[in-house]
Amino acid sequence: MQDADVHAELVHDFPNSGDQAVKVVVTKQLPFILARIVGAPANFTVGSEAVAVVSGEQPFAPPCFLALSSGNDALRTSGGGTFDAPDCSVAAVGQVNNAGSLIRASDIISGAGQIRNDWGTLTASSLRFATDFSNPSWNSAVPAADKRVNQSTALADPWADNADLASARSLIGTFTAIPNLANPTTTSASNWDFNWSPAANVAGFRAGSGSSTYNVPAGNYTIGQLNVAGGITVNFASGSTITINNGFSNGGSSVVFGDVNLFVNGGFNSGSSGVRIGKGTLHIGSGTVNFSGTNIKGDGDVIVNATITIGGGSSLRMGNGQHMFRSLSISGGSFVVAGTGNFQVNEGIDVGGNSELSFGNGNVLIGPRANGNAISLAGSGRMFMGDGTFSANGHIVTQGGSRIRFPATTNHLINGNMTIAGSALFDAGRYTIAGNFTNGTGGTVWPFTSPHTGITWGQTLNGVTASGFDMVGVDVTFVLSGTLNLAGGARTKLIAPSSSVPGGQIREMLLHSLTSANTSWTAGAQSIFVGTVHVPNSNLTMSGGSTNLSAGQCFTVIANTIAATGGAAAGSACRTMEEAYGGGGSGGDVIRLVR
Repeated sequence: MQDADVHAELVHDFPNSGDQAVKVVVTKQLPFILARIVGAPANFTVGSEAVAVVSGEQPFAPPCFLALSSGNDALRTSGGGTFDAPDCSVAAVGQVNNAGSLIRASDIISGAGQIRNDWGTLTASSLRFATDFSNPSWNSAVPAADKRVNQSTALADPWADNADLASARSLIGTFTAIPNLANPTTTSASNWDFNWSPAANVAGFRAGSGSSTYNVPAGNYTIGQLNVAGGITVNFASGSTITINNGFSNGGSSVVFGDVNLFVNGGFNSGSSGVRIGKGTLHIGSGTVNFSGTNIKGDGDVIVNATITIGGGSSLRMGNGQHMFRSLSISGGSFVVAGTGNFQVNEGIDVGGNSELSFGNGNVLIGPRANGNAISLAGSGRMFMGDGTFSANGHIVTQGGSRIRFPATTNHLINGNMTIAGSALFDAGRYTIAGNFTNGTGGTVWPFTSPHTGITWGQTLNGVTASGFDMVGVDVTFVLSGTLNLAGGARTKLIAPSSSVPGGQIREMLLHSLTSANTSWTAGAQSIFVGTVHVPNSNLTMSGGSTNLSAGQCFTVIANTIAATGGAAAGSACRTMEEAYGGGGSGGDVIRLVR
């Protein structure tokens, strides 16, 4: 523009803190034809302003698939395998070998080796290789010669010295110590036998001569052994404290304890009719404990220093309070439901087929059985946990058709392998696993409505649909000593957090392990991953028709070697990973208009 005044200045911290921008103001004097008539000035000033941000431009897009090995086949495809990442780089320190179907990326990079192509397709804005580019003369499905850059490229692990990961690894193998359980205090006393020919010590509670009903008023009672015969009904009034030294056995029609404090040693057998216990403390000590039939316990602490066995379609419903057991075994279509309150099982949980354990919000402590398993779910077994801290000192093993829901908490401590062969919901937080994480089957997908609580699990998880997937985690970071293996047609959706939580999940980090064991995603596993899978010492192989995609979001893999074979497909919609990856040098400054 002739005769214009152009003024440019550097603006700091615009549009964001730390940015630099160039502000340009252009002004020009223009004549005002009618000015003389009205006595105004003969000219007026017009102007325009624009601001552009100054930034460094890398000569290539940051990698979203990065193999750190310097050897041959550091990153490779074969047998129809593909990498599809059109807006980021597919890169390896060593050789990139496309012996499969397709590698599509913004840039395809071999930092210190060669790019080798066979019959497949390479689609990229640039090929960057340190030594040479090998391609059959007849194969034209590659970038043109002017898109090939023969020079070395510095590639490094962007997470190698990350302090958050180092801190997270230090907690692998830790767990929360589980307090020991004790027996209640009881004393020797005479037995109470409720039957058709009662002894004198209980005859006075009989509702009438020949009656089958006994009503025990409120009081403090010390009992040796409590027995209820067939066809008998016993009601203990609220406001009582009852101690039983040598066990309780119910063969009667109905036994109801009101709002009482009940302390039992020597075993507990609810009988086929079950028992009903109101509000108050229930503390059962040593001996065999069986809950058969329908059992209901109101609010109050439940402490059982023995293995609870519930089978044959029986049930136990408990209200709010502490729920603490030495061991818990549920089978045969039975269920246990508990309200809010801490949940503790010292020696493991077993849930059999078509059986269910559900409990509300509260801290969870689980120890191992003799076989090392903290949680075992058989096929179609179910376990649903409310929110609260979680510590399992042992393996978690689930079979096909089972379902498990993990709570939302800062850090889930799992001192063992986690082997998921059914459906799993991983609510927000970090999962610290001293072992491998395996998902080995598919078919049992979310959502699911519990027939015993009416709660529907897995329609969505933290605002993300979980429907149609069998393993879903949202806002999660997994930190392992082993690796993640996928097989068996598993349909998985795992999404990393968008922000970090102190002591918990790590921004953009989906899974991290320093293991050198091989990682295998195979046998038709269908996965959506968002975030970074960081296994820098592991050789990762995707095979058997598995797909590992990002559903239009950002998925990054950093491994020692990366292979897509046997029809496996890996893809990412990353446009930039600058926050996770430092990039490959500077190609000079560029100016981008922002206003």
